[in-house]
Amino acid sequence: MTVPASQAWTVARYVIGQKLRRRRHYPLVLMLEPLLRCNLACAGCGKIQYPAQVLRKNMSVAQALAAVGECGAPMVSIAGGEPLLYPHIARLVDELARRGKYVYLCTNAILLKQKLEQGLFKPSKYLSFSVHMDGLAAEHDESVCRDGVYEQAVEGIREALKRGFRVTTNTTLFDTANPMRVREFFDAMMELKVEGMMISPGYSYEKAPDQAHFLGRERTKELFAQVLSNPQKGWRFNQSPLFLQFLMGKRDYECTPWGNPLYTIFGWQRPCYLLQEGYASSFKELIETTRWERYGRASGNPKCADCMVHCGHEPTAVNETFGSVRGLAGAAVATITGKL
Repeated sequence: MTVPASQAWTVARYVIGQKLRRRRHYPLVLMLEPLLRCNLACAGCGKIQYPAQVLRKNMSVAQALAAVGECGAPMVSIAGGEPLLYPHIARLVDELARRGKYVYLCTNAILLKQKLEQGLFKPSKYLSFSVHMDGLAAEHDESVCRDGVYEQAVEGIREALKRGFRVTTNTTLFDTANPMRVREFFDAMMELKVEGMMISPGYSYEKAPDQAHFLGRERTKELFAQVLSNPQKGWRFNQSPLFLQFLMGKRDYECTPWGNPLYTIFGWQRPCYLLQEGYASSFKELIETTRWERYGRASGNPKCADCMVHCGHEPTAVNETFGSVRGLAGAAVATITGKL
């Protein structure tokens, strides 16, 4: 498990502060979507199914920064769409870094090398390029529905690392995943020397063209147990070890849907990043008026029955890490030994 010490300390101090204030509904990561258009049409994502007039819209930097300030989360994940298509991306990243926010710029990396050569960004401890990589070349190119994207992404990663940038990867697994190939993929990313990897099962977005290959709960546990058991010593994950144990079926967590709230061009999405059931005009309204008891597996909501995605359950794992001696000890042992 790997996160820079300054970032880990910032997050730990923030979470402990929330607990001392006895605040239950606190955000950990703001998911920020300043646009929805993309240069790929992945079968497992429904973002570009919006009408053309919606895909042309861009959030203003002022609007984005206001949402970040209102939310108060220590980390911001800039997603979309493809953030490198957002015309104000460099200014937004600079402004967030000036505010001491740790930024994960989630990109398919098709444009990454070009943007770096243009000098659009400068290395900073606050900025990490989180590159979408759904496996080795064959698996990734099939996932994004275009040949050659894996090699473009690898080229972008190498260029970013050469220039001194932080680089992580984010991987979504579906029921077609081969555990041994996934493990080989982890080896390949470590050979590239990325800082860490993030993994998660896919969620069945209603607008996604391919609804046939999303994972159910039991299949998720089976797959991740095969992938993560006896991990290689050099593997580095940019995630809570307790969340990875949850994916393997070793822990049982309820969702914390407010932990990674989504702010998009439509407003604050209810109730979470994955379910689109209306919007709130402010973060305060989102927290205070959303019927949270209607969501999560325990609620009986069929839309939540199979969800084990990081954006809802990683905040639960982080909360346990800093909320109990058992949780802190479990995270510490996994971090030190590298065993899950």
